[in-house]
Amino acid sequence: MAEFECRLKKYRQMKDLTQEQLAEKVGVRRETIMRLEKAQYNPSLKLAIDISRAVEAPIEEIFVFKQ
Repeated sequence: MAEFECRLKKYRQMKDLTQEQLAEKVGVRRETIMRLEKAQYNPSLKLAIDISRAVEAPIEEIFVFKQ
């Protein structure tokens, strides 16, 4: 999941958003965003879509799920 971590942080930073700001936009705690970026938490489909919309990037470019 390292690729997932890098992409989320990259897109968040491209929008000049802090973890706190992104968390507020999608209705979660900052700790959730932090855990997502560290690949310690897998987002629900709804959260993945909300994050994709918040950073204005296609979901498949932000999230890479490996089996």
